[in-house]
Amino acid sequence: MVLLYALAAVVLINCGFYILFSKFSFLSSSIPQSEKQYPVSLIVCAKNEAENLKKHIPLWLQQDHSDFELILIDDASSDNTLEVMESFQAENPKIQIVKVKNNEAFWGNKKYALTLGLKRAKNQRLLFTDADCEPASKDWLSTMTAHFSEEKRLILGYGAYQKSRGLLNRLIRFETLMTALQYFSYAKANMPYMGVGRNLAYTAKLYYDNKGFMSHIKLPSGDDDLFVNEAATPKNTAICVSENAFTYSIPKKSWKAWWLQKKRHITTAKHYKPLHKFLLGLFYTSNLLFWILTIISFIVANWKIALALVLFRFIFQYIIIGKAAKKLKESDLTPFAPFLELFLVCYQMSIFISNSRTRQSRWK
Repeated sequence: MVLLYALAAVVLINCGFYILFSKFSFLSSSIPQSEKQYPVSLIVCAKNEAENLKKHIPLWLQQDHSDFELILIDDASSDNTLEVMESFQAENPKIQIVKVKNNEAFWGNKKYALTLGLKRAKNQRLLFTDADCEPASKDWLSTMTAHFSEEKRLILGYGAYQKSRGLLNRLIRFETLMTALQYFSYAKANMPYMGVGRNLAYTAKLYYDNKGFMSHIKLPSGDDDLFVNEAATPKNTAICVSENAFTYSIPKKSWKAWWLQKKRHITTAKHYKPLHKFLLGLFYTSNLLFWILTIISFIVANWKIALALVLFRFIFQYIIIGKAAKKLKESDLTPFAPFLELFLVCYQMSIFISNSRTRQSRWK
């Protein structure tokens, strides 16, 4: 019975988080109505992204917005990224190019490149995306920036991944869905903690008031989530979940590539505020314990009671994730949520162990 009580406690913790997530899942999305479109600087940092730029620069320039500039940052590329940028600039005055050369202090640091690009921006409202990101529509720029106001100075958007066949693609999209479900829900619960650089907007004043990326300038990641973690407040943050304002990127094609990407991303979480680290850690730990206790309970305890607890949790999960997935155009993932969650929990655990061993080897 102790085992079943423990499982019941973990299920309650899980369901408590899903109640929190319902703040987003059951949110009715709306776009602020404004008669005026404000000037915007669209900022894209690119390193060896010549082919993606050829495809996406025309899509960014086609945005249906009355006044915007496109700032393209060449982050010391070794391919013909700069030449591609210059060829488009020759035909369109909206484009401004920032050429970044590596220096000894900030070698290969995206935040350093972004800082130089931000200094070039002439507009107060800034929208960020990556070179491999395709806007969902011509209204992406206008829809995202429509949420700016005197009070709202930071806008969190959704950066989705393109759909294809295979377990890896589903897992990447499921992890992206769950991450978005969390950061949108926490923002609605007045606890904003992160955003994604694939689709993020904030004002220049907020950037400079926060002293830019100075507190974490030497970390390889975190130009998006660590900045939001520091600068976001319950009053200055808004979310944009209109499907017209999504961006779509090409996901990693191999398990190794995704593994390395997630290893890099996870290293920034330890720099979050204590409350955010606690809640995110509790959510992951409760998920891990749920699967461990479920397996043990079916083997050594009353399987009927264990089954009732598991089904209750799955139904709760299905409703909340299903609503969120529908909102974010990922409904094909909903039927597989429990299996994808199990894969994701195991994958995250392996990354955590790998990062721990790496740190230990460096200490030696």
